[in-house]
Amino acid sequence: MPSLSKLWSRDSFELAICYALIFLVIWTPRPTQRFIFWIAFAWILATTLVCPPDANTLGLRLSSLRSSLWITAGGLFFGGVLVGIALELHTLHPLHGAGSLELHMAGYLLWAFEQQFILQDYFLFRLLRILPKESAAVITAAVLFSAAHLPNLVLVVATLVWGIVACALFLGYRNLYALGLVHGILGLCVAISVPNAVTHHMTVGLGYLHYHH
Repeated sequence: MPSLSKLWSRDSFELAICYALIFLVIWTPRPTQRFIFWIAFAWILATTLVCPPDANTLGLRLSSLRSSLWITAGGLFFGGVLVGIALELHTLHPLHGAGSLELHMAGYLLWAFEQQFILQDYFLFRLLRILPKESAAVITAAVLFSAAHLPNLVLVVATLVWGIVACALFLGYRNLYALGLVHGILGLCVAISVPNAVTHHMTVGLGYLHYHH
C-alpha cells in the first residue's frame, strides 16, 4: 500500500502529463496531432491499468442502469428544449460530418463516452485523492474539462456546467453509460441548434481558429 504522500505525488504527476498531452493534441496541427493523440491514449490506458479499479468504481456496472434511467430522460428533455428553442429562432440545421449521418452520430456518441471516462474515471478519481473536499475535486475537474474546449466559448460554458453536473451525478450513481449517452445527446443537439458560424462545427483549439464556414 503506497503512502499518502507518494499517492498524491503520483496522482499529480499522472494528471499533469495527461492534461499536457490533451492540450498538445488540441493545439498541434496535423499530422503531428494524430501522433500525440495516440500517445495521450496510451498514457491514459497504461496509468489506468497499473492499479485498475473494479467495474463498480469505474461506473461500468450494468446493474446500475435502471436507477439511472432518469438521467437519460433528463438529457432527452433538455436536448428537446434546446432543439425547440432553435426551431423558434430558425437556427436549426442539418448535422454534417465525414461519412454517413449514422456513422457520424455513432462516432460522436463513442467519443462522448470516452470523454466521460477521462473526466470521471481519470481526472475526478485522482482529484478526489489530491484535494481535501469532494466539492473542490468536482469543480476542479469541471474547470479542467471546460478549459480543454477553448477558445470555443459556447462549449467552454456548456462543458463547465455539464462537468459539474456530470461529476456530481457520477459520485451519486456511479453510472458512466448514462452520462456518456446524455453527453452525446446534448452535444448533438448543440451541434444542430447553434449555428456553425458560432460553434465552428463544434471544434476547439487550432481547429476552431482555422475553421472556414
